[in-house]
Amino acid sequence: MRELKRLLGSLFLCCVVLGLWQCARRGNPSGGPKDLDPPVLLRSEPDNFTLNFSANKIRLYFDEYIKLEDVQNQLIVSPPLKYIPEIKPLGGASKFIEITLKDTLQENTTYTINFGQSIVDHNEGNPNSFLTYVFSTGEVIDSLTLTGAIKDAFNRTADQFVSVMLYEIDSIYNDSTIYKYPPNYLTNTLDSLPLFQLRNLKAGRYKLFGVKDEGKNNVFDQRADKIAFLRDTITLPSDSVYLLTLFREVPEYSASVPSYVAKNRIIFGYQGDGSNIRITPLTQLPDSVRTTIKKEREKDTLNYWLTPTDIDSIVFTITNDAFKVIDTFTVKTRKLPLDSLSLRPSHTGKINFEDRFRIAANTPLTRLDSTKISILDQDSIPVAFKSTLDTLINEVAIDFEILDNQRYDVALLPGAIEDFFEQQNDTLAVRLSTGSFADYGNMSLNVSGDVSYPIIVQLLTEREELQREERAAQPRTFEFNNLDPGNYRVRVIFDENDNGKWDTGSYLKKIQPERISYYPDLIEMRANWEKIETFIITN
Repeated sequence: MRELKRLLGSLFLCCVVLGLWQCARRGNPSGGPKDLDPPVLLRSEPDNFTLNFSANKIRLYFDEYIKLEDVQNQLIVSPPLKYIPEIKPLGGASKFIEITLKDTLQENTTYTINFGQSIVDHNEGNPNSFLTYVFSTGEVIDSLTLTGAIKDAFNRTADQFVSVMLYEIDSIYNDSTIYKYPPNYLTNTLDSLPLFQLRNLKAGRYKLFGVKDEGKNNVFDQRADKIAFLRDTITLPSDSVYLLTLFREVPEYSASVPSYVAKNRIIFGYQGDGSNIRITPLTQLPDSVRTTIKKEREKDTLNYWLTPTDIDSIVFTITNDAFKVIDTFTVKTRKLPLDSLSLRPSHTGKINFEDRFRIAANTPLTRLDSTKISILDQDSIPVAFKSTLDTLINEVAIDFEILDNQRYDVALLPGAIEDFFEQQNDTLAVRLSTGSFADYGNMSLNVSGDVSYPIIVQLLTEREELQREERAAQPRTFEFNNLDPGNYRVRVIFDENDNGKWDTGSYLKKIQPERISYYPDLIEMRANWEKIETFIITN
């Protein structure tokens, strides 16, 4: 009995100690469910939707601590203000926001301040999406709305942060207004879906624009911004939904200051259409100096090549006959090395059955000697080929039959190629190889639906890099054979002017860009696949 009591006493003591230890132990609280609720606006000073507004400070009070994120990009004031409002606090958490207006407000005007998604709770960052504060300097709050969407004319997805501008057609409005003055109403797609809504509008006649406003100055800068416009006038109220197509214009022509970049090359840059440029030296060049002009690949630049001269400076005129513009520039020589002949083959290693082997040069080519070119297969048997020199694009094309599971050794002996400066190539050796036809897939594509010819059908990678291109003046099946395994996109360009390329639009000429349609899904290609796809165009 005594042992039993001792045992019970020991157990009781252990329980007491264990209980005390549990009470003293630091806990690991679960924290409860994650806060997903955005901050709630409790009240404002002056009240939201105030009439006869005359204050220069606005305060918004919330039910929890908030902070501002990316407010410089997210804040939209409509109509736009000349001076950006001061908003605080920016650096930390607070239960209120104070907005100080620095402009003199227009009379009898409804203003909307849209915070986008810049107001978030301090702990979890939950945004109060598109909170707006509205007031009127007159007796009425305008209440009409206008909705729409924005798409890109060329790219599959539209840009973010596109400004949507509404201009009232009044006695001072004209086509140049968008270049000089901010709109009457403004909103922005921000970083959400490319949808927009203009609110608190008054009845009237308007012009609607979209601008990718890189300068954030609420006007259209042709050299920097994309633009979208509706040709027709909008009359409010209206229940229509409007679609804006955003594009980048070809900038107005202008010549850049030329400069020496090598002892034998001067570059003449330009913007806009440079197809009618003439470069003429006013300085008398020595009879020993020879010159030629070549366009730089994929750049708005003309290379003026000249044999070296000791003249200190050269005066040029740059004439664009199409625009009747003449510029005069003086180019001073500098101590620079010569640009010497360098060749760049289009392929080294693997070559596809659909590819064409080419050799590009950095200096202007003038002569090709095909007898100094050879191609041998893997059995050292000569392969028949045809070589051509294209002085316009400054490259040599070497065409030969490309067979499967084969290796080719292409060799250019010294003197096969000569440039404008009578420089000749050194020995150039390139080894090419092919795989098996079974390593590739073949796609047949049919295009139907809302189609007007001629069209250009382009096959793109998943990253929208151009791989193949086919043109058609009438319906046919498009064959894209020997494709590497992977995912592809299809883009159809409606080539209205039949010039073999996509053309952008012009606001002042009231020309919309040529229409483009994208196949809605990725097309998977695997090795040894034969695939038939149909693209039914509906827009």
